[in-house]
Amino acid sequence: MAFQLPRRTVLGGILLAPFAGAFAQAAWPARPVRVIVPSSPGGGTDAFGRILAQALTEQTGQSFVVDNKPGASGNIGADIAAKAEPDGYTILVASNSSLGINPVLLKTMPFDIERDLAPVTRGVMAPMVVVASPATGWKTLKDLVDAGKREPGKFFYGSAGVGSPVYVGVRMIEDATGARFTHVPYKGVAPAYQDLLSGRLQFMFTDLASIDQHIKAGKVVALAVNQKTPLLPNVPTLGDAGYPGVRAWTSFSVMAPAKVPPAIVKRLGEEVGKAMRNPAVVQRLEQQALIPVHDTPEEFAAELRKERQHWGEFIRRNNIQPE
Repeated sequence: MAFQLPRRTVLGGILLAPFAGAFAQAAWPARPVRVIVPSSPGGGTDAFGRILAQALTEQTGQSFVVDNKPGASGNIGADIAAKAEPDGYTILVASNSSLGINPVLLKTMPFDIERDLAPVTRGVMAPMVVVASPATGWKTLKDLVDAGKREPGKFFYGSAGVGSPVYVGVRMIEDATGARFTHVPYKGVAPAYQDLLSGRLQFMFTDLASIDQHIKAGKVVALAVNQKTPLLPNVPTLGDAGYPGVRAWTSFSVMAPAKVPPAIVKRLGEEVGKAMRNPAVVQRLEQQALIPVHDTPEEFAAELRKERQHWGEFIRRNNIQPE
């Protein structure tokens, strides 16, 4: 006769099962949480990661500690998070470089974006802006484009690698205008900014969150933005400048290792949502030119699939290859 559990044990398991997830959700976090940011300090991902970590620390009473792991357009840090113990004590705050572009750009990935990482929420959107060194004398996007047509390849721009919106955005400008520029890859946008401010780079198409302070200080000139923003009310959009087809954007999102218990993913998403609705946090984000766009894990997963399709179509059409 086949072995059967005692009826009382089975019923006890059935009765207790609904409470197991709730207990895990209530118990988390019981110790410090590692927040992997796959970029160097000073960029938009880092700014969002630190604001979010502080908010979650205040809300939960446990420390959320940022750990910067830059390199490979965000893949190094994302891979660490994907392979971390799925207990809810390692989470990832990443840009759409890691989540939307790398999976369609790279022939091999150290992790599988859908198998190894669980979407939690897209935390914020970051308007992007084309900025130039004052030494160029460029005042408008047309000035930059005309220079790139007149002397193809002479002018340099930097990015955190081919897998970043900063790079693909410039390729979109080239595709739309016929201008040509020379790309210089960095491990993160912060070191690229140093060369931009010194004049070794002539321009960048980057997130406003990490360059806004330099625009305000007059160290770089804003030529165009990808969307209207009250922080730069007098700067035209790419559409206003005649290039509505240039659709590049930056977002910063929260992910977890794929096998983290659903109750913890749900709790984490709720805590991020609470932070994104906190007026004090929203004010800090807006000061960094970041726009809260909290969504559910299901909504975020669907948007990620659409985003990978968008970037993938452009990358394949223009035969963009990893460097």
